Amino acid sequence: ASSGSCIATDNVMVTVNPLPVADAGTDQTICLGSLATITATGGTSYLWSNGSVSSTQLVSPLVTTTFYVTVTNANGCSASDLVTITVNSVPVAIAGPDFTVCQGQSSTLNASGGTSYSWSTGQTTASILVTPISTTTYTVTVSSNGCSSTDNAVVSVLLLPLANAGPDQTICFGQTATLTATGGVTYQWNNGSVNSSITVSPIVSSTTYTVTVTTSNGCTASYDV
Repeated sequence: ASSGSCIATDNVMVTVNPLPVADAGTDQTICLGSLATITATGGTSYLWSNGSVSSTQLVSPLVTTTFYVTVTNANGCSASDLVTITVNSVPVAIAGPDFTVCQGQSSTLNASGGTSYSWSTGQTTASILVTPISTTTYTVTVSSNGCSSTDNAVVSVLLLPLANAGPDQTICFGQTATLTATGGVTYQWNNGSVNSSITVSPIVSSTTYTVTVTTSNGCTASYDV
């Protein structure tokens, strides 16, 4: 600086502090309703776009969301970074309706709601054929886009009737025999009779009479005499 013929000098130093290397972590994908942990590094204080001032926080966005963080170092310099949490919907698992079958019968369970399926039986197809020996609950895990949910289908097993028509009989030619069936509510003989008790007089040396016994629940069993 000069004034007339007089001159004087002075100095000022400008110190340049480095910016922090802000890092909000890698992008993540979660299922709806799940939690994600996001962690920022690179500074001494942090301010997230959702108001959090912690370097690490748990978030559970309802839709795909980008979180921004401002990282400040000890020198007061700041830098920003962002991380995106992609939210995939959870499939609605459907195992199909419950079934009631008679003992020894099979039923087909049809699952839906996803792109892949895993049953408690170990099968991995949407439709499975089952033949339970007693009432059984089958669970299916339905998956789509890395997300999954479960549903159950119950197959109730009804006991078969205890069909009985008595012991085998021996008669003389021309005589009659009375056969009486028990164990159900309706009866159907192979000679056309629908009575529980029938009188027969076979004319051949040996004749087999078969009765189909049906219970009130619709299950059937047969017996020969």
